[in-house]
Amino acid sequence: MQITTIGLDIAKNVFRVHGIDATEKVVVRKQLRRGQVLAFFKALAPCLIGMEACATAHYWARELTKLGHQVRLMPAKDVKAYVKRNKNDAADAEAICEAVRRPTMRFVPVKSAEQQARLMQHRARDLLMRQRTQLINALRAHLAELGIAAAQGREGVKELLAIVAQDGAPRLPVDAHASLMVLAAQLQAVQTMIGSIEKRIVAQHRSSEESKRLKTIPGIGIIGATTIAALVPDPKVFRSGRNFAAWVGIVPREDSTGGKQKLGPISKQGDRYLRRILVVGACAVLRRARQQPEKYPWADTASRPATIQGRRGRTCQQDGADRLGAAGQGWDIPGASARGSVRTGPAMG
Repeated sequence: MQITTIGLDIAKNVFRVHGIDATEKVVVRKQLRRGQVLAFFKALAPCLIGMEACATAHYWARELTKLGHQVRLMPAKDVKAYVKRNKNDAADAEAICEAVRRPTMRFVPVKSAEQQARLMQHRARDLLMRQRTQLINALRAHLAELGIAAAQGREGVKELLAIVAQDGAPRLPVDAHASLMVLAAQLQAVQTMIGSIEKRIVAQHRSSEESKRLKTIPGIGIIGATTIAALVPDPKVFRSGRNFAAWVGIVPREDSTGGKQKLGPISKQGDRYLRRILVVGACAVLRRARQQPEKYPWADTASRPATIQGRRGRTCQQDGADRLGAAGQGWDIPGASARGSVRTGPAMG
């Protein structure tokens, strides 16, 4: 019988296939090595292939699409409900095959190689910035053990680097000076690499009309604009700014039952990097609005804490930053708000 639907459980080296025909009868259960995957699907007639949106899923989706198959990616948490008993590769592949045929399943848009490349710049920059922070903290801690301290901020770091750069500094033992010189050189190298990546991000921003439009939103800079443009190439997949806010995870987590609405802290779903950029930008706008309210009259209501229902019936205050993130993301949706029950947009991959 001809295979119509396949559930493909992917991994680094071992892949599992579960295929059914038009009558939903199991036709194939097979384990494949990495080098056998493309050859196996090349020999099949075009069919529907479901995969979890995990590591390397977008690459395999692009390759299988080139072979004429229809590929759908799904969030792993949505597929988990279809696993019948214990978790193993065969059970996962069967659950994927079942989930991909559900009419209400949410699917993840397949990213192009160019889109992933643009996102890699942000991931690499974020990693390097964390490494820079680690190096600065290590440099400060080691020098503090020798009684050398400096003020917080960039100027303080410059003072410490100047001390380390001095040859034969009387306050530094020879071995300590050698170790600190290594940290200082690595810090300089990391800073240079961060600057190189940021130049490419700025060039990418200047060549993108979508990114330029996003930058006009208060609280969105070049980093935020290029990140949103890369993660969401088509904003029409969201029905409103509220859906976008729910997709990012900056709306209250809902735990309502029995007709009683209970809203807690933000759900923290979706992309953590994008959510951090939006929250930081929103807080900066609200802080500036408190200092110069005449320039930001629209931020007056967003900056007021909202009373929401917390655990055990107690009321609590919700900061305006997450509400601003829902209403101010540039989709021109009047009255968009993060409060209330929402249906999220496309799944995150």
